[in-house]
Amino acid sequence: MELWKKGKVPHYNEDFLDGFVPSMDPHIVKGSKSCVILCPGGAYHNRSKGYEGTLVAEWFNSIGVSAFVFDYRHAPYKHPVPVIDAKRAVRYARYLADEYGYDKDKIGIMGFSAGGHLAGSAGTFKGDFGYEKQDVIDEESSRPDFMVLCYPVISFIEYAHRGSFEQLSEDRLPAAALKLSVDKNVDETTPPTFLWHTVGDNEVPVENSFLMASALSRYDIPFELHTFAKGLHGVGLANGIDRAPDIKTTAMWTDNLKNWLDTMGYTD
Repeated sequence: MELWKKGKVPHYNEDFLDGFVPSMDPHIVKGSKSCVILCPGGAYHNRSKGYEGTLVAEWFNSIGVSAFVFDYRHAPYKHPVPVIDAKRAVRYARYLADEYGYDKDKIGIMGFSAGGHLAGSAGTFKGDFGYEKQDVIDEESSRPDFMVLCYPVISFIEYAHRGSFEQLSEDRLPAAALKLSVDKNVDETTPPTFLWHTVGDNEVPVENSFLMASALSRYDIPFELHTFAKGLHGVGLANGIDRAPDIKTTAMWTDNLKNWLDTMGYTD
């Protein structure tokens, strides 16, 4: 297998599920201590790569954090393909740490909406779902060191975003909904987590973040949760650029995140 090399981003071999290197658009800061894998939203139907991907990576770069915008597989692929991709991406970022200079133990994963569900799945779902190790990349740990979940889809039971569930799962029965709900997979090994949501979210109710925060609290996992009064679903950076609305109070979530990253030692 040809491994990823600087200046060249590989793409999937759509003919098979194993043995691929995920396509990850690099935004590297020289001397950065940490790295974040960005999972744009899109209800597992597509990916909002601009205002929930590249622009967010550029914001991370502005505070000295490296980032990869992650092209995970979505519909027509079903579970567990996206989470297999996400776990491979974490391993991949960790494998590249020596080349790019960030710390191997400061690898985060971040997602918006359904991308938040995928990021949360990478940090909570156990096992490799039948994926077999292919190369030296797979010798690395697939557990992210921290998670950032932005107006995330968390539950497929209460306050569910049905569109994401229907795109992700062939099995629509309650047992599948329970198994794929991120909050139901939280345990003492779950990474520290930053969450934010708007109260007026008209697609993914804010209760999704409340459920996740409650699960994290139950297991004494460090977390921080911010809710904002203004903004519908999918506000992104909330700074008026690209598809993001200009909502100054909600845009403060980036300041909150920077403070959390500093406090937790992920930028030291």
